[in-house]
Amino acid sequence: MKKIVVLDGYALNPGDLSWKRLEQLGDCVVYDRTTAAQVFDRAKDAEFLLINKIMMSREVMEQLPSLKYIGVLATGYNVVDIQAAKERNITVTNIPIYGTVSVAQMVFAHLLNLTEHVAEHSQLVSSGKWEKSPDFCFWDFPMIELQNLTFGIVGYGRIGKQTAKIAKAFGMKVLVYSRHQDNNEDVTFVGLEELFKNSDVVSLHCPLTGENEKFVNKDMLSFMKKTAFLINTSRGQLIDEGALADALNSGSIAGAGLDVLSVEPVQNKNPLLKAKNCYITPHIAWATISARSRLMNTAVENLAAFMKGQPQNTVH
Repeated sequence: MKKIVVLDGYALNPGDLSWKRLEQLGDCVVYDRTTAAQVFDRAKDAEFLLINKIMMSREVMEQLPSLKYIGVLATGYNVVDIQAAKERNITVTNIPIYGTVSVAQMVFAHLLNLTEHVAEHSQLVSSGKWEKSPDFCFWDFPMIELQNLTFGIVGYGRIGKQTAKIAKAFGMKVLVYSRHQDNNEDVTFVGLEELFKNSDVVSLHCPLTGENEKFVNKDMLSFMKKTAFLINTSRGQLIDEGALADALNSGSIAGAGLDVLSVEPVQNKNPLLKAKNCYITPHIAWATISARSRLMNTAVENLAAFMKGQPQNTVH
């Protein structure tokens, strides 16, 4: 019987989804988490591996002679040495579309937090401050209306476009920096520096490449307005975190909402943990049950298609 092994399935399915459809495809073993030292022992007889963050290096693949297929349970597939997989005739697939709506939603969760401070005001009410107020209302943080502000989007793929759609629904003007421009879109395409200079909000939606690592650096941040916010739901390595912490602490920009960091889980030495007006969520923009259900369905469909000799969503 065909041997299927899921090496780190907990993030996708902590218990609120079902592996039943995957189990119907073969002899399936699911591990919540796997350390690097456990990979060989758990995967040695597998023909089909499903992974999320487990590193599939050339050295690992060389130790798995039965391996025919690696299904990455995410859009990004940098955890796999694609060239080595190709040389060994191992098909690699990913999940290109599943979290578009959820990730765009998180962008505005961060932005509304920065502009309305709902949780902080709620905590002040719970602490008794409203009860002691001489007025019928109070606020300890300035609140900002989004209409007519300028929303800058770096990267204009599916998530960037969904984010632009929401920004326009709020009545915001949308600027976009993208290598691929579509004149049919109801947005304004501009250069990168122009976007950072003119935006009240800058939101990152580009993949990590060798060229753009830490492109949001001291110089780029210096272009931003002092009242502007930076949102990142893309890849943490796009930002020079020390430079961002300095910009926040000095008041060079007004705040940041980050769902991703350069090293995850966060390390206590990360300067952003203590930076002013910096709000960090633990890489959860993708993790609504709706998005994870779509991810699970596509992962099963990818493997089923490969078994039928009709592979889909391949990355090489």
